[in-house]
Amino acid sequence: MKASFSDTINVRKGEELDKGILLKFVQQNIVDVPDGTLEIEQFGAGHSNLTYLLRIGSWEAVLRRPPLGPVAPKAHDMKREYTILSGLHPLYPTAPKPYIFSTDEQIVGSPFFIMERRKGIVVDSTFPEGIQYDSTLGRKISELMVDRLVDLHQVDYNQTELVNISKPEGFMERQVLGWIKRYERAKTEEVTGVDQLTKCLKDNIPASPEPTIIHYDYKLNNAMFSEDFSEMTGLFDWEMTTVGDPLADVGAALSYWMEPDDPEQLKKGLGKPSVTTKEGFFTRKEFLEDYAKKSGRDVSNVHFYLTFAYFKLAVICQQIYYRYHKGQTNDSRFAHFNQFVANLIQHAPLSSKGV
Repeated sequence: MKASFSDTINVRKGEELDKGILLKFVQQNIVDVPDGTLEIEQFGAGHSNLTYLLRIGSWEAVLRRPPLGPVAPKAHDMKREYTILSGLHPLYPTAPKPYIFSTDEQIVGSPFFIMERRKGIVVDSTFPEGIQYDSTLGRKISELMVDRLVDLHQVDYNQTELVNISKPEGFMERQVLGWIKRYERAKTEEVTGVDQLTKCLKDNIPASPEPTIIHYDYKLNNAMFSEDFSEMTGLFDWEMTTVGDPLADVGAALSYWMEPDDPEQLKKGLGKPSVTTKEGFFTRKEFLEDYAKKSGRDVSNVHFYLTFAYFKLAVICQQIYYRYHKGQTNDSRFAHFNQFVANLIQHAPLSSKGV
């Protein structure tokens, strides 16, 4: 039985694009675009950048732009993400091919870029109808997630534009201090334990191993798989990608990787629990052990990186909640993000028990 699923929704109110202007732009600037009517749908799963499916007949592409309203400094840099994909796609084909970047805000209201449309299955809190889940499938997906992360960390960043737009020296110190500052700028209320957590992070920054390309938002619902789950057909959301500590990438991946015994407020903070809570999926410990075996890296300091990853996730959610709190977005999904932020901050120091 073939899987039945749709990864797009109707465009949310207030986030519409001008079809006439956009149709003219793509036909003038992208090769092989046919004549016809432009249809636009929206990818509904993300909480950050706005991502749209463009369709003209059989031709499809994906457009990414920043969220509406003011955004945090240096966040949602479309040119940077386009540049990263341009250099990375030939070396790491799981990354989609970008077509064009534009700063013309008359087109969609902000800088944006358009890239190829990848086909496959995206898994988040459920499997598409028609997929018969068993524990073997969970293990298969887990191993693919580890394998593609190991592959990414083996790409020579000197062959990409990242060598010119990244600064791996002092990466973790900049990360810790930078995310603490981001939290302070986006703060809306007092959260118990945040001062102790940030002090602990500042006082315990580890020495980093050799730098690699890091995705830095590596999680299951940013990946796309073939229908038989034999390969990863796409990996998305490259806006945070840089050259830095590969264990920071591992920590970020583990912070999204839920287990059945995790606290309910952690599993349900962004909605329904991830499918990684199903029997057969790796535990965080198994994920880490498989990564260590396949990469050959020492992961003994992972507790720091996981604690930091939970704090970084809290800051990202706080930035989103700040926009909601200030009336810069009306998306009701964000109304209770402040509670999830508090849960993450209180969970972070305990995270070493989860590996």
